[in-house]
Amino acid sequence: MEQHQEIINHIKRLTDSLIDYLPVLAYSILFLVVGFWVAKRLDKGLERHFKKRNFDVSLEGFIRSLVSIGLKVVVIITFAGMIGLPTTSLLAVFGAAGLAVGLALQGSLSNFAGGILILLFKPFKVGDTITSQGETGEVIEILIFNTILLTPENKTIILANGAVSNGTIINVTRHGNLRLTLKVSIDFSEDVHKVREIIMAIMLNDPDVLKDPAPSVTILEFAESTIILAIRPYTLPANGPKVQTNLYEKIRIALIENNIQEPQIKRTLIS
Repeated sequence: MEQHQEIINHIKRLTDSLIDYLPVLAYSILFLVVGFWVAKRLDKGLERHFKKRNFDVSLEGFIRSLVSIGLKVVVIITFAGMIGLPTTSLLAVFGAAGLAVGLALQGSLSNFAGGILILLFKPFKVGDTITSQGETGEVIEILIFNTILLTPENKTIILANGAVSNGTIINVTRHGNLRLTLKVSIDFSEDVHKVREIIMAIMLNDPDVLKDPAPSVTILEFAESTIILAIRPYTLPANGPKVQTNLYEKIRIALIENNIQEPQIKRTLIS
């Protein structure tokens, strides 16, 4: 009988404790729900704010993700403290796990740091054409760990941000235009002034060649029986390969039509 009464008392104490704990649990759950709702609303607010200011797309996504995840982590840790979990031990576990993951992912952390540097200092942005790590292409996406390029051959190149941020970056489109350098050889006896006029007329009539800055034709060097001309048109970065191909073809046809001689290489026979 005494044992039965003891069980009843124990159940009563548990019930009383649960009743006393229910308001705390309800407030904690409400805090968790409101916290996640606030995180979501803040993310939407940041999205509207960035759109109004025409913020960089790549940096916008990174900042929104960082703020959203950081706020949710704070809400979860606070919720754990409200329901009675030891937050100090929880933070210690998170810290130890973070250290272990950091040691295992040193290369990835280097790429992560490189991604942050790229997004903050903006050596290039989405839409720019760059050369990095021996690869050239249009930047189509900047991620936290990688930068993705699309080459003129329609190949996708994925570069590690750590290597990109620590290496040489050539931004072809930083100034909004691209200067090409084409080389044409003519015979030493030809009239350079006439050839220059022919080539300049071709470039000025090409709709893809920019008129400002103006194109130019200059003598690059003299070789044996040869004058090498440097042809330098400006164009939009996206039109670079097309302009180069078209100009070479048009110049070749024009030189043939005007009887401009190719250089005649003289060979000395050794007896």
